[in-house]
Amino acid sequence: MLHALQIDRAEVFLLKLPMKFRFETSFGVQTAKTVPLLLLHGPGGVVGLGEGVMEDAPMFREETIYGALHLLKELFLPAVLGQTFANPQALTQRLSGFRGNPMAKAMLEAAAWDLWARGLGVPLGRLLGGVREQVGVGVSLGIQATEAATVEAVEKHLSQGYLRIKLKIKPGWDVQPVRAVREAFPDIALTVDANSAYTLADTRTFQSLDAYRLDYIEQPLAYDDLVDHAALQCRIVTPLCLDESIVNARAARAALALDAGRVINIKQGRVGGVAESVRVHDVAQAFGAPLWCGGMLESGVGRALNIHLSTLPGFSKPGDTASASRYWAQDVINEPLEMAGGYQQVPTLPGLGVTLNREFVEKVATEHWTQDAGR
Repeated sequence: MLHALQIDRAEVFLLKLPMKFRFETSFGVQTAKTVPLLLLHGPGGVVGLGEGVMEDAPMFREETIYGALHLLKELFLPAVLGQTFANPQALTQRLSGFRGNPMAKAMLEAAAWDLWARGLGVPLGRLLGGVREQVGVGVSLGIQATEAATVEAVEKHLSQGYLRIKLKIKPGWDVQPVRAVREAFPDIALTVDANSAYTLADTRTFQSLDAYRLDYIEQPLAYDDLVDHAALQCRIVTPLCLDESIVNARAARAALALDAGRVINIKQGRVGGVAESVRVHDVAQAFGAPLWCGGMLESGVGRALNIHLSTLPGFSKPGDTASASRYWAQDVINEPLEMAGGYQQVPTLPGLGVTLNREFVEKVATEHWTQDAGR
């Protein structure tokens, strides 16, 4: 077994996967996902898998796929290929001189954690201090054409067992669908996600939403704001949940100290990787703030990582680790990651516990390149 982290070679695939449904948010409509995959090869044929969550355009955060891949090829991989590290944290430290670009760093760090955990023969969740063999699962529903269609979509997913329903909202589509769903389902765990589409001028909208007993309102205001979120939180009863604004553990501490939010959504790609996700988790626990794991329409590689991360003790609310078959006609991994009865089973094999369907990946890849030490 490997006890150090040695990286000999890297492979990158870029895929475009069609989604099984139209997904509308305040950002726009999505019908396909461009997926960057990184494979890190170590001694003995051990391979670590990492998935990037950057997007084609800088809509969610500033990073883009091609910008991230350029950094990966020209700076990040040359800094680690052919090197041996004591652990993935040491690799993260090697990259610390490069400012920003957390999603690009997270893609590399994720593959390093998987490589290391596979070499040790330990599931990633256990290596991180996870305490669960299964994790609770919610579902995120895009904006529907009508209130009736929204209620129908909620009913369908409740019948499948999801423990929490999240509705995407935007100005002009907020109180009405929430009212319709709450009237149809008085007792379900219900949340909304605004993806930064509102301002403090919309405070009355959020005061109106207080009537519908939402578990939380996710990221209503600007993606880089804490002050206005704090102002909004003191004017409403419903807890705010921060997503885009939480870029690292320092931001989490500031947000909770300011009462800018009372729930934290951790997306490991957004905060810069697994190690920083654990630090955010620890800050939230210190403040007594509940956590959950958000999703970015990941394929099975990224979804498996989210499941393992969700085993940490502070992840007390259902996350966005829905069944892979909900999104893709065929996934990039061989193992089905399916929710049953509201829960996802945590893979038990070493590392992420999943294997790449290389034949499928090579078939649908739009780009593929390899990189060795010394390039």
